[in-house]
This record gives sequence, C-alpha cells and structure tokens, in this order.
Amino acid sequence: MEPAWRQQGRGRGRSQEAQVERSRPLQRERERPGTATGRGVRTKTGSAPEPPHGLAVQSKFEEIRKSNQAAAQRLVESHFSSSSDDEDDNSIDDGDHKEGKRGKILASAFTTYTDQTGGDATGLQRTGQYVSDLFQSGALTCLICIASVKRTQAVWSCSSCFSLFHLPCIQKWAKDSVFLVSSVTDEDFGQKQHPWPCPKCRAEYPPSATPNRYTCYCGKLQDPPADPWLVPHSCGSICQKELKPACGHTCLLLCHPGPCPPCPKMVSVSCLCGKAQPLPRRCSNKAWSCQQPCGKLLLCKQHTCSQPCHTECAPCPRVSVQKCVCGREKAERPCASPRWTCQQVCGAPLSCGNHTCEEVCCDGDCPPCPRSISRTCPCGKTKSSLPCTEEVQPCGDTCDRRLACLKHTCSMRCHRGSCETCRQEVEKECRCGRYRKQMPCHKEYLCDSKCPKTRNCQRHQCRRKCCPGNCPPCDQSCGRTLGCRNHKCPSVCHQGSCYPCPESVEVRCTCGSTVLVVPCGRERTTKPPRCKEACRCPPSCHHPTREAHRCHPGTCPPCKQPCLLPLPSCSHTCPQPCHDVVLVKSQQVHLAGPWEQPSEPAFVKKALPCPPCQVPLPTACFGEHEVSPVPCHRQGRFSCKRPCGRPLTCGNHSCSRECHLVNSNPCEVCEEGCSKPRPSGCPHSCPRPCHPGACPPCSQMIRQRCHCKISLLYVECTKLTAADEQTKEALSSCNNQCPKELSCGHRCKQVCHPGVCEETCQQKVKLRCPCKRIKKEVLCSLSPQFAVECDDICREQQKKVSQLKEAEQRAAQEEEQRKLQEELEAFEKRQQRGGRRNKKRGRREEVDDERSKAARWWRWCAAFVLVPLGGALLSAATYYYLQESA
Repeated sequence: MEPAWRQQGRGRGRSQEAQVERSRPLQRERERPGTATGRGVRTKTGSAPEPPHGLAVQSKFEEIRKSNQAAAQRLVESHFSSSSDDEDDNSIDDGDHKEGKRGKILASAFTTYTDQTGGDATGLQRTGQYVSDLFQSGALTCLICIASVKRTQAVWSCSSCFSLFHLPCIQKWAKDSVFLVSSVTDEDFGQKQHPWPCPKCRAEYPPSATPNRYTCYCGKLQDPPADPWLVPHSCGSICQKELKPACGHTCLLLCHPGPCPPCPKMVSVSCLCGKAQPLPRRCSNKAWSCQQPCGKLLLCKQHTCSQPCHTECAPCPRVSVQKCVCGREKAERPCASPRWTCQQVCGAPLSCGNHTCEEVCCDGDCPPCPRSISRTCPCGKTKSSLPCTEEVQPCGDTCDRRLACLKHTCSMRCHRGSCETCRQEVEKECRCGRYRKQMPCHKEYLCDSKCPKTRNCQRHQCRRKCCPGNCPPCDQSCGRTLGCRNHKCPSVCHQGSCYPCPESVEVRCTCGSTVLVVPCGRERTTKPPRCKEACRCPPSCHHPTREAHRCHPGTCPPCKQPCLLPLPSCSHTCPQPCHDVVLVKSQQVHLAGPWEQPSEPAFVKKALPCPPCQVPLPTACFGEHEVSPVPCHRQGRFSCKRPCGRPLTCGNHSCSRECHLVNSNPCEVCEEGCSKPRPSGCPHSCPRPCHPGACPPCSQMIRQRCHCKISLLYVECTKLTAADEQTKEALSSCNNQCPKELSCGHRCKQVCHPGVCEETCQQKVKLRCPCKRIKKEVLCSLSPQFAVECDDICREQQKKVSQLKEAEQRAAQEEEQRKLQEELEAFEKRQQRGGRRNKKRGRREEVDDERSKAARWWRWCAAFVLVPLGGALLSAATYYYLQESA
C-alpha cells in the first residue's frame, strides 16, 4: 500500500472499487496453474510430463467457468449496491416504494425492542438516525476517501463515534498513523507500540485493535452477506451487546449500526432516598423520586436537607455567622464553606520567645523559629550555632560559589546576596558549532547563519539563526487543502495525511424544509433530500400560483394550467396550456468543424404568443345552405363548397357555381340547351336554348321501318307522338303484302301488319297418294285433315316398277363381271408380251390418269370447300336481310 502523501487527494485513499479491482488481477494470477507461489518466479515444469490434450481442454474450460462465475458475482454485487450514485430518485412512485421497503426493514430491526416497550420508540431516535442514514442518499460517507459506503463493501465501525469507514481505508489510516508517530518520537524506530486515532472522534486504539477482517456490527459474523431485506452490513441476529451504563442486560435489537438504545427491561426499584416502596420501572429510567423532603443532616451540622427525594444532598444553601481560622473575625458566610481565613498576621510569640509568627490567620499551631537551627556563613564554608538573636557573619574567605555560567567561580570574598555576573574573556563556540570568538563568558555567542535543515513536518526549513541541530517543531499552520476541497487543515504543520474535515454540511431541499447532514465535501455529489412539502418556488409565468407539486431539485416542470389571457381580437380567453416559458430550438449556425463551439444553446426559453382563437361560432355560409361552427379568429360568412343552387333567369336550372355571395358576385347566365321533358315518344331535343314556358311542337321527320321491316317510312314526329295506337299502327304500315311465311311455308296474304301472322292459310295445295299417281286440291289450313290412299292400279304399277329395278340390277352386275373379265384378259396378254406397251398408248393412259386425278380433285373441292362456303354466304345474306327488315 502506498504512503498517504503519494496518493491522490493529499493522503485520501482511493475508492473501494479501485482497490478491489486492483486486487482481482493478483488473485487471478494466483489461481492460474503454473504460476509461482513466490515473487513472480514460475515453478519448473520441465520434469513434469506434458498433460494430454483432453486435460488441457478441461482445465481451460474450468478457468473460463470460474471467470464467468466471478463476473456474475460482481454483477450481483453491483446490483445490490446502496451507493448514492446508483440511486434514482426521479420517480416519486418509485421513491414511495423504496420508502415502504425501508420502513419494513426498520420495523423488523426494531420489533424486539418495541415489543418490550409496548410500541414506544422514543428511545430509538438516535439509533434510528444511524440506521436511516444507511438508506439515505449521500448520508453514509467514508471520511478518509470521501466516497460513498456501499452495501457490498467491507467496512469498519468506530466504537466511540460509530462512523463507518472502508476496511482498506481504515487499515491504511492506522498503519500510516503508527508509522508517522514512530518515525518522529522513537529513537529505535518501531520498537514501541503507539496507538492510532479514529479519523473523526480521535478516539485512540492500540495497534492490536487494527481491524483485519470484515465483521457485522455486533461482531458475531465474519463477511456478512448482502441481504436486501436486512440493514446493510448486518448479520440479522440479536445484537446482545452490554448496554451502557451497565445494568446487566444486553441489547435486544437486531444487529445494527450506532449506539445501543436505552434498556427497555422492567425492574422493581425503590426511590432515590429509599423511603418509598419499590415500584416497577424501566431499567434505563429506574431512578425516581418520591417527592418527600430528604431530612438528612447536612455537612454544616446545623441544618437539615429540605430538598425532595434525591441521591446525594447538595451543599447547604443557607448563610450563617462564622469565625475565621484564627477566630479573630466573624462574617456571614455560606454554610457550605465554613472554613475561611482573614488577612491578619498571626503575631503569636514563637517558642524561642524572641520572634513572633509571621503567617496569616494561623490556627494556633505556629511553626518553630527558623533561626534556632544550625546556620552557615553566606558562602557556606563555615557552620556556627548562634542564638536566634545573632546574625552569622561572613567568614572572609573567597566565595567560590558557581556563577551563572556554571564554569567559573565567584572571586569575591564571602558576601551576602547573589554573586556578580561572570566577566571573564573566553573563546566561545557558537550554538551551531561553526564559528568561535573571544567574548565575555556571560554572553551567549550566536552566529548569523540560518539552519538549512527541514523541520519535523518535512515541508519547511528551520531557518533559525545558529541552530544547534535540535530544530523546534514547525510552528506554521499546515494550510493544505483537505479532502473536502472546501477548507484547509487548521493544525500545526505535520507529516502525512491530514485528518478528515471535521465540518458537516447541510444539504437542503429547494424549499429548505428537509435537511440532510453530510460530511464536508460530499455536498457537491449528494442529491438533495426528498422533501414531502409542497414546492414554494414562485411562478415564472403570469399565473399567481403554480400547480401543486412536491418540492424538487432543479427547475420546476412547465406550467400546465390554462393560459386564460384575454385574446386581442375577441372577448374569449386563451384555453391552451401556459406558454410563457417554452423551450424552443434555437437556430444553430453551421459550424466549420468540431473545434468550434456553438455560441448559443440548443434550446432557449421563450414566451410564445397566444394562438388564434379556436372557439366555434355558428355561422351561415354565403348561400345559406348550412350553419357550421367556425373558429373565432376566422369569424365571418364562408363558402361551404357546395353548388350555389339559386334558380337562374331561365327558371329551369340552378346556379352551379361554388357557394358565393350574390351581391358582389352574381350567379352565372344559363348557357345550356332546353332540357325540358319531351312528349312521349319524341326522341328529339328542343332546338331553342333554355327558355321558360312550353316547348314548340316538334316538326322533324322520324324515319322508321314498317311492320314487315322491309320499307323505310318517314313520319312527322308530331303526328306520331300525338296519335293513338290504331293510328300509330296505320302510320307504321307500308300497305304492301306481308312478306312473312307461315308455318306451312306459304306467304301471308294480309297487308303489312304488326305482330304474328294468322295461321289460317287460304292457299290451295295438291295432295298425292304415296305412289304420286292420284292428286287432290284442298285449302292449306285443312290439309292436315285429309289423306290420299293408293288404289289397286297404283299397287300393280308399283309391282311392275319393282320388277324392272331388279332386272336393271342384274344387268348391271353382269356388265360389271364382263368388264372385270376383260381387264383380266388384257393383263394376262401384257404379261405374255413381256410387259411392253405401246408408248402412245402408255402416254394416253398416263394422260387419262392425270385427267381422272384432276376430276377427282375438283369433285373433292366442290364437296368440301365450295358447298360450305356457299352455305355460309347464303346464311350471312339471310341474316343481313332479316336485320334490315326488322
């Protein structure tokens, strides 16, 4: 561990985290296999066989596992830390939850005490303050390193002032204190056991009391774990310390910081004077008075004690006439001090009878005469026994008494009184031993050289003239800045680290109602205490009061009350939230680079003007189509974006322009055609522009087909629309014969007519028998009712016809047989001639074959191409004709 004067902050130890982190690499180095147990020397592994690959992998895995476990442990420790830097007091709800948890922990710690007192906790105020400081942000600080004491750090508590210090810090403090005292006072350095003081209360501890392990407050448990439901650094068991003042009972609280509370036990004790009967009383307050007069005889032996019941009687407060010691004078004096002396000389004759006593107010026992004993001459060489009435004369010898220089003797004869000053000339050495000089012996020789040695503070030079080497302690003030950075050390200049600043600073909330006392130097890093009072900051806006909220550090939240300022252009008030102080992003100038600093902050506070009035007012549009709410700042008639709808001069249409004022912007002029409904059946529009009144009769001709769909007729539109049904049928007829065919296949005999033709066909048709020999004429409509049968003659003719057909078939078969026989014979002949044929005949046969092929091709085209094509053309013509006629 480094000396105090080499550490940062003039002797202040670094924070606990830094020391723990510094010790962890050393611990990991010790845990690594192969590292030496001594100072950085590795053990020899050359003789040991190299471990197999599997063991090396396993050892590496174990090392990684241990490091992960250590990291997890550090994370848990940091999570349960109670440092003020880790606390977050921004949320009031979260603060209330923490207050409830702290209250439960305090109640559990004080339960065993309050059970004895019946719930009375008045004796726990001092102890409760120490326990509450453990949970208060910034209240628990190590005075050596001026850092917060966390829940997971090892600490030591002073038994006198009960202050908490980091264990490494107090160990270093004790070691440095003993070292500094030994280096200044001990000739044999380190031989004596010097005590070391507490940094706060200066209570001294022997070197054997230097803490070397981390224990709980009661000292029962070593290294107590961090339990979030217990008081930090507590073991959670009963304290059981001997109470002070000693009464035979032990502390009943759970392991706790600070002093033990008064004894809550009930004991039976008598009153202070012992006259009354014993009563049950609290052990810590067992002394009680019966309020009866004491009655004891006081030390003056004249009066009795008139005070009520008490332990020891006070001195008598009354006044009486008392004599002095010699009995010559009397005076009124307090009875409590009866012995007093007057200012008269005794004057009583001594035993010699020649002299009187010279003592003041002697009580009668005078001392013997001082001249009656054996006496010597002034130089002391000659003794004589003379009466007390005679003086001893000088002996006449040389005086020889040592002078003040203690080197020479007096050269005068025996004389009365003191010897003269030594005036011999001697060579004297200055006090520092550098120079010599002849001068009178009674004078001290001091040279002008100044001592260059450093005083015991190791900071300032002696600078005393002619210093003999035993430089005096430094008398200057230390003046070094303490760890608090607010005060300087008021002690005399010294070695080593200065004591912590003894001052305490009050950290107040904004309103000043809640106070937190912290060590000097912690006020800069300590958050203000949480205050439950209402915030008292004056409003920064135009409202007379702020919204009710708790006292808080920093600036108050923005005012959310309605503005309610009267708007300039109307009689309404501003309903928006208060905007007197609003953070507005300032327009930043583009910086040339990172070396330039912005001249203005990013956000500035500005007072924004009230927005336009948004109170809805019912307002009609220009055309009075609707009444809609309109914001007050846009008060006035408006366009509803609908068509105007006002009737135009034509009386038939309305204005199609967007809703507008008629006075300054008249409606449009109608430029449309007449859109009045036409008579039924008239397809024409009125030729006149849009006009009032009835339209003129339609004089146009309508072209339409007749009923039979063949002829085109031109009829005046007025006649057609004004005619009845019969007249319309007559006008639509071409007066020609109907071209439609009846179902029987004959043409309709009626004049062009609408609808379906009548099926009573009057055309005469011929009916024949099955053999077509007999025929009769009847009306077409009656032909289905008649049938013509064959007679005997018809049957004989049919028989003869069948016989002729059979004969013709037999002749045809015979002719075919004959042709086949001829072809066979011709083939045989060709085979006999060797297959030679006449060239001309062969050519002729080839031409016949080609002609036959061409004929067959044309027949195929006529059958499969021309016939379907003709049918399609005929169908198209028929369809077109039917469409024209319809």
